[in-house]
Amino acid sequence: MDSTSDFLHLHRLGVDTHQEPVVYMRRDCHVCHAEGFNAQSRIKIMTDHHSIIATLNIVDSEIISHQQAGLSETAWRLLQAQEGEVATFGHAKPVESTAFVRGKLFGKLLNDESAYSIVQDIREGRYSDIQLAAYITACAGQGLNVNEVIAITKAMVATGKRFQWSGQEVFDKHCVGGLPGYRTTPIVVAIASACGLIMPKTSSRAITSPAGTADTMEVMTPVTLSFEHMREVVEQHGACLAWGGSVNLSPTDDVVIRVERALDIDSEGQLVASVLSKKIAAGATQVLIDIPIGPTAKIRTQEAAAHLQKLMVATGEALGIKVHAITSDGTQPVGRGIGPVLEARDVLTVLRCEPEAPTDLAERSLVLAGALLELAHKAQPGEGFKLAQKTLWSGKALDKFMAICESQGGFTEPELAAQQHTITASQHGIISYIDNRFIARLARLAGAPEVKAAGVEMHVRLGDAVEVGQPLFTLHANAPGELAYALDFLQLHPEAVRIEEEYL
Repeated sequence: MDSTSDFLHLHRLGVDTHQEPVVYMRRDCHVCHAEGFNAQSRIKIMTDHHSIIATLNIVDSEIISHQQAGLSETAWRLLQAQEGEVATFGHAKPVESTAFVRGKLFGKLLNDESAYSIVQDIREGRYSDIQLAAYITACAGQGLNVNEVIAITKAMVATGKRFQWSGQEVFDKHCVGGLPGYRTTPIVVAIASACGLIMPKTSSRAITSPAGTADTMEVMTPVTLSFEHMREVVEQHGACLAWGGSVNLSPTDDVVIRVERALDIDSEGQLVASVLSKKIAAGATQVLIDIPIGPTAKIRTQEAAAHLQKLMVATGEALGIKVHAITSDGTQPVGRGIGPVLEARDVLTVLRCEPEAPTDLAERSLVLAGALLELAHKAQPGEGFKLAQKTLWSGKALDKFMAICESQGGFTEPELAAQQHTITASQHGIISYIDNRFIARLARLAGAPEVKAAGVEMHVRLGDAVEVGQPLFTLHANAPGELAYALDFLQLHPEAVRIEEEYL
């Protein structure tokens, strides 16, 4: 049993701790002395109605009194606390599953039992961010074999909610990422559902990119849906575009993603478990996976793509779904916008069939939608692209997209950032190289995805001829300081876009 001591009054400090629940106590607090608490201790906080586990930070200032315990914003929300509410405190039980993490760090393989134990403890909030970092590090790179990936995926599905759709074929798609601006999902979902496919799409927020699909959709419509609301939208329109974390589908994934983002790590095995656990939880029976390949994409070689493809298919088969993996060109960003608002504007120009719509984004979306339509036998083999194109050009896809947005809470037209600065060509020549990773990092330095309107707007593509002074890309930021920060970084790394004279 957890030991407890005297009470303290809860005080909301208004501190953002990157979603980790944190409690603050004075070093000379009687509870600290009585319980022997130290900085980074894992503490159980109990009120009359709720309890959570939080990490302790020690305070040596007057921001809280001896009779108070301060809470971070996340701890306050999870505990559903009230100002001045009485709480008691005790040492949290040791997290036994960390022994499996230590074993993995030293080469011991995970099995169904150990994977479930780890995932369940993460799900229950028993892991500190330090312990989460150890787990993520143990799984990094190609540190998980296929059986371990299957075990983790099973555990992630088992510890969350799961949709059932009355035996219908249910479709989903996913891109493994690495390409800035790759925002095909809203377009594909609109086309596919307009053609009668069931597609309950849940998406993640950004991990290491300037925007995830959920971030982009959120500037146009609410994506934080309840389980029941998501079901209603899908039953009404055949599809939705929701944030997976809000409906408790594979809830461990969003906890892991938060720390992966801080570490700038997105490992192969965890990626597979993350993607497929959410697809299975959403009720998908067939999933289309797009794997872009390029020198600065997430997947850089055909060999790496083949390995990931094999891992995806095997994991899906073990969990009872069909996974169809394809590869695509990953040599440069997709569309023009990189960042939630800029990507949303690209999506809308494609759905509205506007003349300035980026052709590469439209083309990729039609290829993927066409493949899904063929898998669903809505089109004959080789005819899916034409049906997808007809659906887009007829306006049916736009109508479906707007209907989904209205059901999710309404549509909002995205607005550009207040600060903009255009980078121009310093020489004439041909665009021979665009660094995906650098462009993505530049967009993040400008404020994306937290600042929705921040990011990078591309004006050129590989093979374009440019003259001196011609725009290459434009930085978007909401504040002068964020814009200056991105520009300073750009001066240190000027070759985000390379121009070769000798090709002229």
